[in-house]
Amino acid sequence: MPDAGFPGDWSVDAAGGTPPYEQLRAHVLELATSGGLPAGYRLPPVRALAERLGLAANTVARAYKELEVDGIVETHGRGGTLVSAQGDAAHRAAQHAAADYAAKTRSLGLASDEALDLVSQALKLR
Repeated sequence: MPDAGFPGDWSVDAAGGTPPYEQLRAHVLELATSGGLPAGYRLPPVRALAERLGLAANTVARAYKELEVDGIVETHGRGGTLVSAQGDAAHRAAQHAAADYAAKTRSLGLASDEALDLVSQALKLR
């Protein structure tokens, strides 16, 4: 099973408007939900990835922790951080859309309850 890297070249835009941990979180989420990183794929160790991307180890650790809380990855101590199984394609796409929505509403300064109310209203329109 492949491990310790991401397919293709990828970097963090330190001058961008999105925090580096969020760029990393979103990238891993995109790859995991699109199938670019299959279930069981071992992500690089925090320190190794931090060095590769020119980030502080705490930045990478925060991204990994948020991904773990969202169920995208699983941490197994010395066994590393692995991509979790995410269900069928529709479920993966919905997870991706929800994560994008959450990031966007946070960047707009909306409270969680406001963001949830907007989703509830949108679902009722269907």
